[in-house]
Amino acid sequence: MHYLHSIQTFFHSVNIPYLLIVGLITCIGFYVGKSMKLFRLPSIIGFMLLGLLLGPSGFDLLNEQVQIDLSFITEIALGFVALSIGMELKLSTLRKLGKSIVVIIFSESIFAFILVTGVIYIFEIISGMESTTALPLALIFGSIAPASAPAGTVAVIKEYRAKGTLTNALYAVVGFDDGLGIIIFGFASAIAKNIIISTNGSSVNILAMLFKPLLEIVFSIVIGVIGGYIFNFLVTKLKSQRDVFILTFGLILSVTGVCKLLDISLILTNMVIGIIIVNNLHHSRVSSIGENLSDVMPLLFILFFGLAGANLHLSALPSLGLLGLIYILSRTAGLMGGATLGAVWGRAEPKLKKYLGLGILSQAGVAIGLALIVKRQFYQMDLGSRGDFIGATVLTTITATCIIFELIGPITTKIGLQKAGEISKV
Repeated sequence: MHYLHSIQTFFHSVNIPYLLIVGLITCIGFYVGKSMKLFRLPSIIGFMLLGLLLGPSGFDLLNEQVQIDLSFITEIALGFVALSIGMELKLSTLRKLGKSIVVIIFSESIFAFILVTGVIYIFEIISGMESTTALPLALIFGSIAPASAPAGTVAVIKEYRAKGTLTNALYAVVGFDDGLGIIIFGFASAIAKNIIISTNGSSVNILAMLFKPLLEIVFSIVIGVIGGYIFNFLVTKLKSQRDVFILTFGLILSVTGVCKLLDISLILTNMVIGIIIVNNLHHSRVSSIGENLSDVMPLLFILFFGLAGANLHLSALPSLGLLGLIYILSRTAGLMGGATLGAVWGRAEPKLKKYLGLGILSQAGVAIGLALIVKRQFYQMDLGSRGDFIGATVLTTITATCIIFELIGPITTKIGLQKAGEISKV
């Protein structure tokens, strides 16, 4: 520990340029990722372990301020990931999946919400908590449960060059459940706030509170459609692949910036752009854009997951407790059970019934972001000690459980794709 403290002190005393930090993450991350093949693990596990070592839990080179200053890299990477998801969602492919994919998306999200809410509510009641506190707490946990981390799933698919029905289904599920998750969270958090406020003798307009998440989804789709058609018009005038890449890069930066400005989902917006591109441009042009994305995304994955690893605070693990364990188990059961039931109800092919749930367990930035919203809103609305307790409990628990989900999610995704016979290299 003394040795670790000495290293942290050294990094604190030296003003290391951000360019050097990014360069170190890239170069070291490249070789650490390669070394994961020795253990038959996805490269992104190595990237995250490197980030963990360089972050506050290790050498503290990637301290909180550095992470904030480099957060634009994370946003750019998510923009690329979302665009690539959208470009895999060809209407002809979705038609082959049929109604089953719609049933699966709704089933896994809603089942996870219901199961997590129910299990945590029962646990807290048995533990002696008042129902007027237990129910809002359970609703918040349940509403965060469907939120996934699409970057982890996409990174594994790209690394192993997975192709097939399960791969196509995973692209659709991790893409569209972002929008559905926003609606579920808005609905559940509004009810939770209303329960707390009503016990204080006040009331809240639930419809007004639901308006924002619905508006966010509408704006995301509209901006995505507009951005997609503008890009399609401009890209048809270009001839060289280099020019196409420059325009693609500029589009992602611009749209992601607009999303930040309007506080809307950059994942949903960029995904819609990808859908517009793949379903309206000529196949040769789509292939050209896809090749550009394939060339740059390995680098972005190293940086994205390196920074994501730095966000994994090992100090949060002791606070995991029984509540955190229950959340992990009930969320896993809800997502996997919901995906399986959805595949059965939608009459999907057998490998979707068996393995789809393994590919959607990752949870990270979106979930922590929702937990931060809960903590901030519950404090700003002056909901009293119960509101403060719920906000703090949710943030602490979700931060701790995300460490587990971020590490096991990519591994289970690889296992699912492998068992489905859709991985072309190991």
